[in-house]
Amino acid sequence: MKVLLFNGSSHANGCTFTALTEIAKALNEEGIETEILQIGAQPIRDCIGCRRCADSHKCVFDDDIANAWIEKAKYADGFVFGTPVYYAHPSGRILSAMDRVFYAGGANFAHKPGAVIASARRAGTTASLDALVKHLTIAQMPVVSSTYWNMVHGNVPDEVRQDLEGMQTMRNLAKNMAWLLKCIEAGRAEGIEIPKTEKTVRTNFIR
Repeated sequence: MKVLLFNGSSHANGCTFTALTEIAKALNEEGIETEILQIGAQPIRDCIGCRRCADSHKCVFDDDIANAWIEKAKYADGFVFGTPVYYAHPSGRILSAMDRVFYAGGANFAHKPGAVIASARRAGTTASLDALVKHLTIAQMPVVSSTYWNMVHGNVPDEVRQDLEGMQTMRNLAKNMAWLLKCIEAGRAEGIEIPKTEKTVRTNFIR
């Protein structure tokens, strides 16, 4: 089993990465393989609603990380999305990336456990978590929780490591993720299949 962890910060080894690393370490101790994917510091396009991904299941823009993330998601069993907090909301870069990745490649995430974490100096964490977790719920993903809201605090990585409750929350999140993955694997071995959901009705408010 493998979990992908997405670092939505342009700082490859910053505070968000520190939290994701703690999760990865705890997952590894549970026998779960991990990989941290960096969003990097290059420009990230926003979704333009062209809907050309409906047939190809990939984004029409192939000059950033979106399609690579979609492809990797196909072979992963679980996901953690990490964001720094800017102006009390998620990084615009991770938001744009997730919009495109889930719109074009949502089938690669469906029914797989996912979690969102946030890193902040002080405030804006709950608003950031709320914004990103909506991607998971519309993709029918079981949302993994912990013993507190999935956040860490600190202005630099060393301060994040001093957030003992925050780091504990990351480890407990990882343990819950591992438990859920093992439960899904056990269920699959017993013949429990993914539910066949209805997708035939779309109601518009203006007709």
